[in-house]
Amino acid sequence: LPPDERQIFDDIAGKRGRVPNVMSALLNSPQAAARWSDLAVYLRFRSKLEPAVRELAFLTVAREIDCQYVWTAHEPLARRAGITDATILSIRDRRAPDGLLPEEAVVVQYAQQLLRSHVATEEVFQAVLRQLEAQGVVDVTTIIGYYIMFGLAILALQVELEPGVTPLLPIPNAQ
Repeated sequence: LPPDERQIFDDIAGKRGRVPNVMSALLNSPQAAARWSDLAVYLRFRSKLEPAVRELAFLTVAREIDCQYVWTAHEPLARRAGITDATILSIRDRRAPDGLLPEEAVVVQYAQQLLRSHVATEEVFQAVLRQLEAQGVVDVTTIIGYYIMFGLAILALQVELEPGVTPLLPIPNAQ
């Protein structure tokens, strides 16, 4: 990076403990990478959403766009957040919302509807609003939008998993 933008690298490394492959790719546009990183830190660590809600949204987006990088990063985090193997497999195998707890199904359906038809039904929107309240709906919607942008950048820039990381998402014909 040019000397006047090296602080961006240092800030990203400081927030994450390292600069992962995806951020290295995004650092080709340092100012954009800085803003991506700031939003990611809020969404992943400072949002008032429960970790399980965040992880359900991350996994749903990753599966809907078949983003190996995001899925592989978040599947273990989802387990740590209390998401069961059955729920993870339901999302992975494209069976969700079948088999999910009602509070999980609402988040997954909301994300799926936004990603598939770009709008949620009134019934699903009202259910997610009751469950998460207004700020939570904005935050989960922002997570969905962010991870679409992030995932598509990963796919477009052909960002590979970190060395030694085993892919966790079965994607037919994937390299």
